[in-house]
Amino acid sequence: MTTLEKVSANKCFEGELTKYKFKSAALGGLSANFNLFLPPNASPSTKVPVLIYLAGLTCTEDNGAQKGSFLGPASSQGIALLFPDTSPRGAGIEGEDVDWDFGTGAGFYLNATHPKYASHYNMYTHITLELPQVIEAAGNIPIDWNRQSIFGHSMGGHGALTMYLSTQKQYRSASAFAPVSNPVNCPWGQKAFTGYLQGGIAEAKAIYDATELISKSKDPVHILVDFGTADTFYKQGQLLPENFLKAARDSNYDEFQVRVRSQDGYDHSYFFISTFASDHIHFHANFLKA
Repeated sequence: MTTLEKVSANKCFEGELTKYKFKSAALGGLSANFNLFLPPNASPSTKVPVLIYLAGLTCTEDNGAQKGSFLGPASSQGIALLFPDTSPRGAGIEGEDVDWDFGTGAGFYLNATHPKYASHYNMYTHITLELPQVIEAAGNIPIDWNRQSIFGHSMGGHGALTMYLSTQKQYRSASAFAPVSNPVNCPWGQKAFTGYLQGGIAEAKAIYDATELISKSKDPVHILVDFGTADTFYKQGQLLPENFLKAARDSNYDEFQVRVRSQDGYDHSYFFISTFASDHIHFHANFLKA
């Protein structure tokens, strides 16, 4: 039986942010950390909805919790926040620490099928299945897992959109800050997919690309995307939000179902994220509290 170990706890916005760790089966038995914020209304008799935040390249479970400006709005809305890590840590695979955009800190929220990475790099299962099961099994954490939504930044925005679109409504809504929206057509995604997946780009196209997934989707969706026009990675063609928007419109999703907003002058940083954090929390609250 998997046991959660409490690492630290801090009171904030009348709620509590707690860091936990546990041995993750999905990540090959490695120790995994996550942060969990519970709002003040959470109690043994009151389970609260949860919003999962996926961070970007080089980040950990701490970036969103400490810099995202999410906790105050989440507290006022009575929503829990779950902050997982971005990759397994300490797998000891040759080459996983050579580049900043692949390997440690860059798990790309997929399940690896290349034999070199398949034992450890299974962030898709870690996020969608393992963490909810482990937290629920603890028995003393009042989260209503029937009310989940998901959001993220950059690589984490890619993860949020693809998990939302591929899990057949495990999540009630999804949003993203500067997501890698069409990774099969950008350098970051191509590098990740050819490294982690036995079938490379072709395998990724069917499962791990938000633009490809929205083009085939027929279900109702609730998606919000923000990106900054001064974002260096946007200018370099890593994000491609226009491709995602076009695919959504071609699939007859209107602006009430898929909204993509360009924010003039904003970059890729947490200054950008924190500016629009409250917008995203309130967007998800519409669906989590229904």
